[in-house]
Amino acid sequence: MADAAALVALREEEMEFSAIRAQGAGGQNVNKVSNAVHLRFSIPDSSLPEAIKLRLLALNDQRITADGVVVIKAQTSRSLEQNRADAIARLQALVDSVATLPKARKPTRPTRSSQRKRVDTKVGRGEVKRLRGRVRGGESA
Repeated sequence: MADAAALVALREEEMEFSAIRAQGAGGQNVNKVSNAVHLRFSIPDSSLPEAIKLRLLALNDQRITADGVVVIKAQTSRSLEQNRADAIARLQALVDSVATLPKARKPTRPTRSSQRKRVDTKVGRGEVKRLRGRVRGGESA
């Protein structure tokens, strides 16, 4: 939502947040305060366009469960609000990655020059390999 160039707007009502305790170093603060955020976003139940839903579900991403729920854990900051904003930004980036269709490839033919170079290289390699063979014929002067 903070990203002005977002291709598809996500609605915060469709996101489910839960505060959890962060892992790793951090001293007493880690043991006392639940600053990390779990963001859960159900792709099938969302208001995203169908084409984007299908592309998201087709992704091979470990953050997407078999039920089509995106689970993002944010714990980089000591602030709950910053972790929440980070989780939303990461979800937005995931959705934006499938929102833009890859450019369709136009089939092209190799140029005559590139074909000639390829054949010349192959002939040269074959010549090198042929010269590695046993020397035949003991014609002497």
